[in-house]
Amino acid sequence: MSNKESNSIGGAHVPEQKVGSEINASSTATFATTKEAISHYYVVKKRLLDVNSWFEFANLPVSSFKLFDHSCRVAERSAIEGDYIRIDIPGPGTKTGQGYDWVVVESILEESNNYASVLTMRVRPSAHPLSDDQHTAHFLTDAASSTFQIKRSEAIVIAEQHGRNEIPNRETAHTFDNLRNTVVSWSSKIGFSYPQWKGLVKGLVKQP
Repeated sequence: MSNKESNSIGGAHVPEQKVGSEINASSTATFATTKEAISHYYVVKKRLLDVNSWFEFANLPVSSFKLFDHSCRVAERSAIEGDYIRIDIPGPGTKTGQGYDWVVVESILEESNNYASVLTMRVRPSAHPLSDDQHTAHFLTDAASSTFQIKRSEAIVIAEQHGRNEIPNRETAHTFDNLRNTVVSWSSKIGFSYPQWKGLVKGLVKQP
């Protein structure tokens, strides 16, 4: 087996870190056979795309997530490109986001080779999908991204989250929102968001 080919799969799906801060969280499940790992890989892929159940999957739930379609209607299904995710973070919300933070599902990609497979879902801070206010409705600017990956390499399944280019969003039209975003971003930077993402990836990859 080519370790280089197996380990690099999906690497091009994660944006380059250029500015601000970054975060990485991962969790692994190991199986006795490749067949068992392949079966679990499909289970974990389904969990990742089931955004409405993330709160239940996370071992340490902090924020809650709700999936909406491109017309901002609640979507009780798996995520697809162009969907929005409404995030309810503990504490005061923003006027820009009508009480919530919002991201758009920018891309969903799948890649495989002879040794491994990966599903990647990347989301990015966005404006509220039904608001005339086109300022980003998230505590980070839209330079930031969050990339979720489910990987299978032989008998190992891995769930990962990669936050890149995280900069506080101080560019809204509301002074309170700018202050709130600075505080939330600072809390995230000093480590408050890592337990949430670690809990989510651990819950996603958990074996039955």
